[in-house]
Amino acid sequence: MNLFAYGTLMDTEIMAGVSDCRPAQHTACLSDYRRLSVSGEVYPALVEETAGRVAGVLYTGLPESAWPRLDRFEGEIYQRISITVVDREGWLHPAETYLCKPEFRHLLADSDWSFEKFLESGKRLFAEEYRGFEAIIKLLRPCNSG
Repeated sequence: MNLFAYGTLMDTEIMAGVSDCRPAQHTACLSDYRRLSVSGEVYPALVEETAGRVAGVLYTGLPESAWPRLDRFEGEIYQRISITVVDREGWLHPAETYLCKPEFRHLLADSDWSFEKFLESGKRLFAEEYRGFEAIIKLLRPCNSG
């Protein structure tokens, strides 16, 4: 299966830490959605919006073992949905992505989230302070026996 990442998982280091793999990646766009900032956080959420357009990363061929890790990482405010994205060459690709559940929409700001701003300042905060990120990574790492 493929994953369309539109937020923190666009960063290959974060994606590798969460998914425990390094899948192939391609630039892609998703139509009729918008990426909004989550109030007080450095990560975004995706909502439906007619005529909206979200640029992101399409990770292809993720192993089945990555999906429980991704689901857990995304947490309770997101639901995984099936969508179709278009790559730079205009090819359509089926993918999964994470949409903000309607009951959590009140947590979103009415401002677009910027990956560039995240890389400038938010990534450091995310890695150091994001509630649960390091704990999730530790929980999801396979135990070494031996």
